[in-house]
Amino acid sequence: MRYTGPKVRLSRRAGVPLTRKAVRYFEERPYPPGEHGRKTNRRQTGDYGLRLMEKQKLRWYYDVSERQMRRYWDMALRSPGRSGAELVVLLESRLASLVLRSGLAPSIYAARQYVAHGHITVDGRKVDIPSYLVKPGQVVAVRERSRRMQPFVAAAEGVYADERIASYLDVSHADLRFTVVSRPLREQIVVPVDEQMVVEFYSR
Repeated sequence: MRYTGPKVRLSRRAGVPLTRKAVRYFEERPYPPGEHGRKTNRRQTGDYGLRLMEKQKLRWYYDVSERQMRRYWDMALRSPGRSGAELVVLLESRLASLVLRSGLAPSIYAARQYVAHGHITVDGRKVDIPSYLVKPGQVVAVRERSRRMQPFVAAAEGVYADERIASYLDVSHADLRFTVVSRPLREQIVVPVDEQMVVEFYSR
């Protein structure tokens, strides 16, 4: 199942801010949530616990269920490259992930909602599946009828954009549109996870 509770709690459990919003809250309370959060020592966590947490961090960062993670792991294993890097690339290629990365949404949760509610098109056709894998050359845009909504007006002004746009995207915020110019490379993807530990978790 996907986590649907308070999102900042996930960052505190993970030990790193997983969203823009979590950065400020995490700086104020960088320890795990709960009554005994201040007393928790992450350094005492065993090898299994460390690998499990890296896997969970990756799940939470991209807002996917365990079942989806297993499916992407199986796909990564069948790919010719390094399985850990391929897993991250697959997660980054999801439509919801790219809507976030392009600066059209403030968080992965908002990006997922925009897609699921039918506000996003791929090559001119509405796609309401957040897990849709976008290929190089495809054009993603906000539907014309949705562009007057406040979140998209803000996106057009670049409010949600990162300081540097990912090099595998060609983004026009004013047009609420972006093109995937190439398949992402692992070294181009900024994600606070050690994927080798995720590989070790699934390979145990």
